[in-house]
Amino acid sequence: MAASKSESLVHAVYFTLKDRSDGAKDRLVAACYEYLNDHPGTVHFSAGRRAEAYQRAVNDTQYDVGLILTFATVADHDRYQDSERHKKFISEQSDSWAEVRVFDTSG
Repeated sequence: MAASKSESLVHAVYFTLKDRSDGAKDRLVAACYEYLNDHPGTVHFSAGRRAEAYQRAVNDTQYDVGLILTFATVADHDRYQDSERHKKFISEQSDSWAEVRVFDTSG
């Protein structure tokens, strides 16, 4: 069933970097804050390095940086995807990614 354009949407993105150094992780987090924060319709934004202290069997440790955005509506998310700032983030940062996993949850 397709999500209604008026439902909220949580957009979770997990990046594994080619260069897994602390500096590379910090640069990607900084780029998230520069390009992906404060888009219209954003209810929540967070970006950060994986919390390496958590090593339980259920913790996924195969990524370096996580990005979580909650949008008021699916339509807000769709506008974010097409925004120039989002496109610039991808253009400038994608060469550093070994893998990107995206989990979108509507509500």
